[in-house]
Amino acid sequence: MDFFPLYNSLRIALLSSLLVFFLGIFAAYYVAKLPRLLKGFLDVALTLPLVLPPTVVGYFLLLLLGPKRPFGAWMLSQFQIRMVMTWYAAIFSSSVVAFPLMYRTARGAFESFDENLAYAGKTLGLSNMYIFWCIRMPACRQGILAGTVLAFARALGEYGATSMVCGYTPGRTATISTTVYQLWRTNNDALAFRWVLVNLAISAVVLLAINLLEKKRR
Repeated sequence: MDFFPLYNSLRIALLSSLLVFFLGIFAAYYVAKLPRLLKGFLDVALTLPLVLPPTVVGYFLLLLLGPKRPFGAWMLSQFQIRMVMTWYAAIFSSSVVAFPLMYRTARGAFESFDENLAYAGKTLGLSNMYIFWCIRMPACRQGILAGTVLAFARALGEYGATSMVCGYTPGRTATISTTVYQLWRTNNDALAFRWVLVNLAISAVVLLAINLLEKKRR
């Protein structure tokens, strides 16, 4: 049994989670402070990948990252970096579909934060940076951690957009999800079922972590 799909899926999910962790927190913090109308508009735009079919997300990514598209062609000509059909192309697709989960969870945590704590910190002369990282983030840590775990789980199980932007090449771009599909397509049900069990085990651990975080929050 080749374990490359597991290794590749885990590194893609970890890197995607790291990316959406900072992007989601940044977006959630600043969007929560905006006027209601603008906040509603940005909410729709930032959450849209959550409700779009993954293949549609993959199509939009191909329009942006394809080697014959402006950005993809520029990266290829300037840095010799191919933005599609590589293992790291899956980081972009996984990040896009996982971002709304991190963003919505982090925004809910920030909106439930008692702003009086921040005001008290300002009266003591504390900087906004200190208040954010040492007061706001610890107070919202359960929601932030839950969003991170959800984003990781979503990135780990991503198939539709990933299959469009990085395809399936054994030993290079294969993930657990694309491997299960390819094995099923070639009638290798026994090995496909093994990978399904691996995915189920990882998903169960993730759900257990989320439940523990929910209990701590209560």
